[in-house]
Amino acid sequence: MNAATPDGAATVTDLSRLSLNTATTKALTLAEAVDVAAEAGLGAVGLWRDRVAEAGLENAATIVADAGLRVSSLCRGGFLTAADESGQSEALGDNRVAIVEAATLGTSELVMVVGGLPAATTPGGPALPDGDKDIVAARTRVANRIAELAPFAAEHGVRLVLEPLHPIFAADRAVLSTLGQCLDLAAEFPPEQVGVVVDTYHVWWDPTLREQIARAGREGRIASYQVCDWILPLAADPLLSRGFMGDGYIDFPTITRWVHEAGYAGDVEVEIFNQEIWDAPGAETVATMAERYSRLVQPYL
Repeated sequence: MNAATPDGAATVTDLSRLSLNTATTKALTLAEAVDVAAEAGLGAVGLWRDRVAEAGLENAATIVADAGLRVSSLCRGGFLTAADESGQSEALGDNRVAIVEAATLGTSELVMVVGGLPAATTPGGPALPDGDKDIVAARTRVANRIAELAPFAAEHGVRLVLEPLHPIFAADRAVLSTLGQCLDLAAEFPPEQVGVVVDTYHVWWDPTLREQIARAGREGRIASYQVCDWILPLAADPLLSRGFMGDGYIDFPTITRWVHEAGYAGDVEVEIFNQEIWDAPGAETVATMAERYSRLVQPYL
């Protein structure tokens, strides 16, 4: 595939760092997603646990390895904010299972969506009027549970990767909204145990983004770079308001330069939640994301 460098010269696009996150091709099985990624010349796939469960853990690892691909990350662990003892125990147990899954799949990166307020019964669900709305306490519980999980993850060669989510999701999905918050929490742990993900959809708006990406690089904590665009109007479910790079409002060349300058040399995952994209043929989706990557991301890495 041909692309243009920032100075306008033609070059051959290298897709070896491009990773298809299976959320982008939601209608495909794990095997089908791996096939379209490999056929397009990508170097990696990012796996969601639902697709892994459908295929079977050992079989999923074999499918990816046989295709000659890497597993850039496993998504997701997290949802650590339960205030009751039963919820705490359940969350810790599920995250230990996710850590073992990541190790078995051959990835060192487990993405952690830390969870919202206990007042929200389920992600996207109705709030409980008498539910716990203390966001400070919820963040404290996240920190405490990361501390419980980090040694177990380290034993398995897995890093817990904190993902800040846009503030619109603070109530039901993540009480950590900025890269700075995630780095402050991670600072209590060695960088090989707790890292962060730079997801353009969630952090592009942050006025301190350049400084926080540079800080993450200095501290050796950038574990993943995920790219997709912020599109308008927002869908009825804002979670589905993601698009291909170039379809919305995010400045990918600038943010990618910042990530590159911070020393990140890992995979670049495309993770898109969008019903129209889910309804499209998988090969078409991967071809579009590869073309956008070749123009808006790869030349700046």
